[in-house]
Amino acid sequence: MKNKKVLVGMSGGVDSTVTALLLKNEGYEVEGLYMKLHYKPLYHETNIARAQRAADFIGVKLHVLDLQEIFDQKVFQPFINTYAEGKTPNPCALCNRSLKFGEMVKFADKIGAGFVATGHYIKTDGAFFYQAEDDTKDQSYFLFYVQKDILPRLLFPLGEKKKSEIKELAASIKELESFATQKESSEICFVETTYTDLLKDFVEVDNAGKVLDLEGNVVGEHKGYMHYTIGKRRGFSVRGAHDPHYVVSIDAKKNQIIVGKKEDLACTSVVLNELNLFLSQKEFDTTVKLRYRTKAVPCHVIIKDDKAYVTLKESVFGVAIGQAAVFYDEDKLIGGGWIVEN
Repeated sequence: MKNKKVLVGMSGGVDSTVTALLLKNEGYEVEGLYMKLHYKPLYHETNIARAQRAADFIGVKLHVLDLQEIFDQKVFQPFINTYAEGKTPNPCALCNRSLKFGEMVKFADKIGAGFVATGHYIKTDGAFFYQAEDDTKDQSYFLFYVQKDILPRLLFPLGEKKKSEIKELAASIKELESFATQKESSEICFVETTYTDLLKDFVEVDNAGKVLDLEGNVVGEHKGYMHYTIGKRRGFSVRGAHDPHYVVSIDAKKNQIIVGKKEDLACTSVVLNELNLFLSQKEFDTTVKLRYRTKAVPCHVIIKDDKAYVTLKESVFGVAIGQAAVFYDEDKLIGGGWIVEN
C-alpha cells in the first residue's frame, strides 16, 4: 500500500501519544482522532485537551469524532442488558470491533488514510494478530472480534515494546513528561467506581433474593443477583457452611444465585456463538483463554452450524456465560467467540 497516511487513535494517554510520535518519526503522514464514546463531558473535555497538546507538539492535526450514540447502542446498552440477564459482559471487545476498528476505519476512509493505528499492545502481520512483547500489557484477547479484512491496514507500534520503554521515552521529552506520569486509564473506561454503582442508574440492583445449593435447597440470602459474577465467594450468606462457597450459576428471572464448593466451578467444555475466526478449518486442536487474566489451556474445537464446540483438556474454574473465549496457536490469535453454554 503506497498510501503513507495513517489515522492514529489519540486518547490523551501516554500510549496513543507515543504511537503518534513513533509513526511520525518513521515518515508516516499522521493525523489523530479523539473518539467521544461514553456520556462523560468532563472526561472528554480533559482528555481532548491532553490529546490536542500532544498533537500540537508532534505536529499533527487532531480530529474529534462524536460516537456517543453508536457507543450507547453497540456497547453500553449490551453491557447493561448482559448483567440484567445474569451474565458477564465484555464491553471492550465489542467497542474494538464496532468503534475503534469500525467507525475509526470509516473515518480513515473519509480522510484518505490507508492505515489505522492505536496504542494497543498487540502485533499483526496483516493476516493474524499476535500477542505483544510485553505479556503484562498484551491486549490481544480484547481484539479477537475485529474483522479480518481490515488487518492489513492496522499498525501497532507498541506491540514490540515494553510499557516501561514507552514511559521512559515520554519522560525523556520535556513536552511529554506529564504523559509519562499520569494515572493509567481503568480497564473499562466508562466505569468510574464499580460496575454495580453504574448499573444502579439503569436497573434495580439491590433486590435481595435467595441463595440455593446445587440440589435446589434454600441455604441463605443475597443482596441482588447483579452484585455477583461466576466464582464470587463473598457478599452472600450460606447457613451452617464450614467451607468457602462460590457462585456457580445465576438465575436472573428468579433473582437467585446457586452456590457450591470450588470443585463445582470446574468446567471442561464450552459452546461459543458469533464466531470470528482467522482460519478456515472446521476442526482443530489449539489453546483457549476463557478470561483476560488467565492462561490459555489446551482444547479441541469443532465448528458446526456457526457454533464452536470446545472440549477443554484440563478443567477451568469460574467460566462465565457472556465472556469471550479466544483461541491461540502459541502467540498467534486465531479467532474466538462468545460463551453461551458451559
